[in-house]
Amino acid sequence: MSLRPLVVKLGGAALSCEETLEKLFNAISEYKESAHRELVVVHGGGYLVDELMNGLNLKVEKKQGLRVTPSDQINVVAGALAGTANKLLQGQAVRSGINAAGLSLADGGLCQITQLDPELGCVGKAAPGNSALLQAILATGCVPIISSIGLDDNGQLMNVNADQAAVAVAAALDAELVLLSDVSGVLNGKGKLITTLDVALADELIESGVITDGMIVKVKAAFEAAEALGRPIEVASWRYPDKLAELFSGGSIGTRFTL
Repeated sequence: MSLRPLVVKLGGAALSCEETLEKLFNAISEYKESAHRELVVVHGGGYLVDELMNGLNLKVEKKQGLRVTPSDQINVVAGALAGTANKLLQGQAVRSGINAAGLSLADGGLCQITQLDPELGCVGKAAPGNSALLQAILATGCVPIISSIGLDDNGQLMNVNADQAAVAVAAALDAELVLLSDVSGVLNGKGKLITTLDVALADELIESGVITDGMIVKVKAAFEAAEALGRPIEVASWRYPDKLAELFSGGSIGTRFTL
């Protein structure tokens, strides 16, 4: 029986560590070859956006962990994510022996994008769309590397939170999903890893201020994914590439989100 495709969301901060990125893509290459499984990478790149905006003296503002993206900044954000970040990752994939294709959420109508909140500007919410093009690319043995930039029905560029983008891509493919981050998972008030998290405990940790800012977005995206896909979702760190084969094979090395 063939395995479901696996969507791996890669936190953009991984791009700041070339050695880790090389090990990560080597692990992806080795796993793909041994498991004969279709793999998709969805990525962010927040640190690259921040660097570019600071260099241009543009204001960086976030609300509840989401980047405020005015219409006069979306071209800069899209250039950093769909351009620089995407091609840096594709380049590393090629060096690791992976045949990779750089894509965005807009390609082939993969995701349907609507504005999330007018106060956030050009920030989109992604819903599963048409996966036909993505499936055709996967059928060639290629690994799609997808940036979290999309287009709404009017052709307006939209910046989508990468965790939420990965959820929509996984739902479009009916794939398994792993959210890789610069953190090991969700930590309790004493800094220890929580290996299994349900909604009730998550709400309690948010209410008490243990889970804050960007991690709230990640937690909500993970539960959204678990509900949409009907199976648990793992949030783990990309910092330990030697453990990724275990994770990709269904093992738990971070926090597992259950409904």
